[in-house]
Amino acid sequence: MGLSRYALRTTAVGAVSATLIAGTALGLAPTAQAASAGVDFVDITGDGGTILKANVVKPAGADGTHRYPLLVMPTSWALPQIEYLAQAQKLADSGYVVVTYNVRGFWQSGGEIEVAGPPDIADASKVIDWALANTPADAQHIGMAGVSYGAGISLLAAGHDKRIKAVASLSGWADLIDSIYSGRTQHSQAAALLNGAGTITGRPSAELQQVFKDFFASNLAKEQDMLNWGAKRSATTYLDQINANGAAIMMANGWGDTIFPPNQYADFYEKLTGPKRLEFRPGDHATAELTGLFGLPNDVWTDTERWFDHYLKGDDNGIDRELPVELKSRSTGGYEGYPDWKSVGATQRKIALAGTTTIHTNVDSGADGGIIFLSSILDQIAQLPPVASIPLLPRYWAAVWQSEKYTSAQYVRGTTKLHTTLTPTKESGTLVAYLYDVGPLGLGKLVSNAPYTFHGRTPGKPFGVDLELFSTAYDVPAGHRLALVVDTVDPLYIEHNPSGAQLTFSSPANDPSYVSIPLREQ
Repeated sequence: MGLSRYALRTTAVGAVSATLIAGTALGLAPTAQAASAGVDFVDITGDGGTILKANVVKPAGADGTHRYPLLVMPTSWALPQIEYLAQAQKLADSGYVVVTYNVRGFWQSGGEIEVAGPPDIADASKVIDWALANTPADAQHIGMAGVSYGAGISLLAAGHDKRIKAVASLSGWADLIDSIYSGRTQHSQAAALLNGAGTITGRPSAELQQVFKDFFASNLAKEQDMLNWGAKRSATTYLDQINANGAAIMMANGWGDTIFPPNQYADFYEKLTGPKRLEFRPGDHATAELTGLFGLPNDVWTDTERWFDHYLKGDDNGIDRELPVELKSRSTGGYEGYPDWKSVGATQRKIALAGTTTIHTNVDSGADGGIIFLSSILDQIAQLPPVASIPLLPRYWAAVWQSEKYTSAQYVRGTTKLHTTLTPTKESGTLVAYLYDVGPLGLGKLVSNAPYTFHGRTPGKPFGVDLELFSTAYDVPAGHRLALVVDTVDPLYIEHNPSGAQLTFSSPANDPSYVSIPLREQ
């Protein structure tokens, strides 16, 4: 089963409207500064002769007698070339040559949208070539940075161009498929936003249009083609090259990123062998970096500049001696440092999912992951995640298991894992797992969630399910419980439950079902 055309259209309209409003807002502040900022608007010839619209900001007084570190910054999806001007001016004032450019296929740049395909990676190298030939940039000290789409391109470029010595990948992706097709489930709201915004502000290639068509149509015959398409555009595919090139890589993201969830970043981070840093904060896609794009104080951009100052300028600012994994809990304002990702949830506490429970499909039980952008922004600003009344969830459509009442606070950190045995009545199906913080009155606040889809299973035959929920940092107060809820419908995802299907969860004696909660050491 796929998402209805009406639902997709509604999702796309809302998502695109939000994107364009944000894009317009981002454009206003930098435009006002451009005239006085000493910005040069230039055309750069990219791969295959495609013209890329770009901006150049240089240190004051740069006259060609001195070379400066170079920063290249590709724009975010659907945003114009002035996106980074406020930060570019700050970086130029501190001694960098900064070249920001509109990626191919968007706004005034030529070409078609390739979604970080080979032409986009080649473009990044062409921009570096141009900057070395036309600005006082130092060929030995080159970095790349970007938000969202620019983050993904920057990370990929580090595996293809050995000249890149440092990268700041902010709210990006390392695995494109694991971002919008995790659990073999289409993240429909995220994909609708990308598709709609790309269509309005750019020129999608024929290949991209076909990928989206097959994606929304749940065309399993084209699934492997989609996986191959995504792998070509994922830094995980080029991990060995990235490690061999040795660029210092900083990655930052929001816990509630509904386009590029944090798990895939954390997994990739652990496999990097060069200098590296990982930061997670509350918020949705690119919301943690947003104020910095207006030139306002911003922790992400401050750390980005410190990262480049050390690895491109050689400043002894201490960032290389700090604990490289830095987290901010969704529940409190303080930062926590860890030596690596596996140390984040050092203690695992299991909640047994005992007994046998059957649920019916195709009806939303009331447990949901929220609305793209809106829900995670409310959580970021006011600690108001999506909520559900756990006692009132209809057990006909939702399975519910709860922990005991905790006598002390529980600090959830990292990736919650679900293991269970599932017996379907149909060969295909979708389930969505939710972890809730349940207060004394039964009101549950969403801690995390993730979807899971299966195809080609034998009806009536049980099989094991292992599902990682989206990584997070959340503090459960003393006196509360944790609850795992499973249902089959969520507006964030396309579901694949045939009419009349049922799902039965069991806990065999030789393979007990459980949810494993990662906790910070007390």
